[in-house]
Amino acid sequence: MSERADLVITNAGELLTLDDDEDGPATGAAMRNLGIVEGGAIAISDGRILAVGRSSVIEARYPAERTIDAEGHVVMPGIVDPHTHLVFPATREDEFEMRCLGKSYEEIAAAGGGIRNSARKMRAIGMKELHVAARRLRRSALLHGTTTVEIKSGYGLETEAEIRALEVARDIDDRGDVVRTFLGAHEVPDEYRKNREEYIRLVIEEMIPVVAERNLASFCDVFCEEAVFTIAESRRILEAGIAAGLGAKLHADELHPTGGAELAAELGAVSADHLIRVSSAGIAAMAEAGVVAVLLPGTSYFLGMKHFAPGRKMIDGGVPVALATDCNPGSSMTENMQFVMTTACLGYGFTAAEAITAATRNAAFAVGLGDEVGSLVRGKRADVLVLDVTNYRRLTYHHSVNHVRTVVHHGEVVT
Repeated sequence: MSERADLVITNAGELLTLDDDEDGPATGAAMRNLGIVEGGAIAISDGRILAVGRSSVIEARYPAERTIDAEGHVVMPGIVDPHTHLVFPATREDEFEMRCLGKSYEEIAAAGGGIRNSARKMRAIGMKELHVAARRLRRSALLHGTTTVEIKSGYGLETEAEIRALEVARDIDDRGDVVRTFLGAHEVPDEYRKNREEYIRLVIEEMIPVVAERNLASFCDVFCEEAVFTIAESRRILEAGIAAGLGAKLHADELHPTGGAELAAELGAVSADHLIRVSSAGIAAMAEAGVVAVLLPGTSYFLGMKHFAPGRKMIDGGVPVALATDCNPGSSMTENMQFVMTTACLGYGFTAAEAITAATRNAAFAVGLGDEVGSLVRGKRADVLVLDVTNYRRLTYHHSVNHVRTVVHHGEVVT
């Protein structure tokens, strides 16, 4: 008995389903299981996956309005980028040059650069300019295979500007593809440097209630770091967000081992991100609590750091690990998740399979969409990539190029 499909992608040399019949993100050795169907095909109808299997079976059962011949190439789920700051007012190439000449990121920030620099520019920019820049980056990310993206606020550091950033992120959403995170606690702005408690009060008592009431974000994040927000301050802010109905996320243990990973586990956060200086206790706590570790190797690379997060130790310790670009104007100016996957292999010692799992299935769970995207399973959103490689290991091996040949987004061919 046949069933009509809108689109069939057939003749995949390797169809990476990322499906192992288990619920939740993959951990440990399971991160190397890509659920490969050789000579595979996928049928799509009404923007959803109808069936996955061998090409001969799918073609016979699902006659299609349109067929794409993958010609023996790799077909995989759309990539999920679970940590970006994609809405920002201006680039900061001047600071990049300062770092190239020997200044550290922390020195530049202490002198008024970094996040506070972007905040000053954010308050002066109009909505139209923000929209144009954000849409351009979102489009570029999509053409590089990122079909779902998380976008944080955090460059406003005042109520109006934070709201404006989240509204832009909402406006560029493609039917649920942009997950919004409120990050008012990204830094203490210039005018509150001598009264940080008053700024924390503003975040808790004014910003969070407005964000929650207007349904502008799904998550609340905090930059938990020695020179930014302490463990105690981060706990207060995140607990206020949780009370308002927002899920918890943390920028944790990036520059110093502050205990952010342990706090993420304590609060049941969906993810703890960065984790360059995470402790063994923090890794164990995240594994026990099921907190997704969102690692950002592009940031370590772009900042010229000598240390990467202990990604291999996290996988071996049972932590579900995801990858993200951290796309932002200061510490990781890239929207290309393919580059991030290669950098994870080099910086963490990941295999290609682990990097792909971290950028699809596990990344989807890091933004609360694990039941919707990240794997090729019947009923999920039809976000599918056809690559120009004939085996999946080439995706991370042949670096610094765009391997995406075709993007199918919501069942529609984008390119």
